[in-house]
Amino acid sequence: MKQIELITDGACIGNPGPGGWACVLRFGKHTKEMFGCETQTTNNRMELTAAIRGLAALNEPCEVTITTDSEYVKNGITQWIHGWKRKGWVKADKSPVLNRDLWIALDEQVTRHTTKWQWTKGHAEHADNNRCDELATRAAREQSSSE
Repeated sequence: MKQIELITDGACIGNPGPGGWACVLRFGKHTKEMFGCETQTTNNRMELTAAIRGLAALNEPCEVTITTDSEYVKNGITQWIHGWKRKGWVKADKSPVLNRDLWIALDEQVTRHTTKWQWTKGHAEHADNNRCDELATRAAREQSSSE
């Protein structure tokens, strides 16, 4: 299996508000940057979208190391999702899981690949995470200025 690095980030101007997502895919010497935006969204939705879009861009099953600065995404997909699915998509406090549509989409993408999730501190010394932040923020600002 190909070994891929996927670095992700999301941004939002206001929360909710115009948002952007971005990811960097690395395979050997090859690098691909992807980003996009939504008019009315939340930061968590953009963080999830970045991971979904990055994984969906892979045409075959791969071993993917996913780096995110979102503990919400990392913990959600590696820990919390199992209980959510078992309990019918409700949290421990019996309230519905927020962003269920995106969690389902991310879960579908994760099952296609062998994944390893790692967290990095945002706005720190991870060059690809900083690049994703730059792209996601730019996409959110461009969306904001077009409204």
